[in-house]
Amino acid sequence: MYSASDLRKGLKIQIDKEPYVIIDFQFSKPGKGQALYRCKLRNMISGVIIDRTYRSGDTFEPADLEERKMQYLYSQEGEFYFMDVENYEQSFLTEDQVGDARNYLKDNIEVDILFFNNKPIGITLPNFVDLEVVTADPWVKGDSVSGDSKPVTLETGYTLRVPPFIEEGNKVTVDTRTGEYVTRLKG
Repeated sequence: MYSASDLRKGLKIQIDKEPYVIIDFQFSKPGKGQALYRCKLRNMISGVIIDRTYRSGDTFEPADLEERKMQYLYSQEGEFYFMDVENYEQSFLTEDQVGDARNYLKDNIEVDILFFNNKPIGITLPNFVDLEVVTADPWVKGDSVSGDSKPVTLETGYTLRVPPFIEEGNKVTVDTRTGEYVTRLKG
């Protein structure tokens, strides 16, 4: 159990049988009376943000969260299927749970899946993924409208801007946190 004095930004607690993460936290001690802990919490399943104020005697249950290394298998009808690399059990996440991560999911990529009470609720990608360029229009010298970059489409269907020397068939590294081009891979 956590007490109110344990509250801090990033702490994951359980409220009404749902996992919440503290995204903002303020401590105040009025002249007399109990200390107050003002928290802004985000529901880790629905994404809803709530504001709550707690007193120094309040206690909280830690959220029953577990992260497992899993391998992406395939997607079908809005569901993304993953396999546990240790026991080969399969789980799936919905399109809403995967969100923008779908832009970087390719067969057999290893990701971390967050479980709450043995139910998958979220995904954490590696910071960088290597993807193949499947369509790249030739860059026209003097094309000053687009500057020093051009749009390409990757094997996952994701479109991003890259330097003009990137061609179809090249493999590029993409930063999954920003969705931006990092570098071209050799070979």
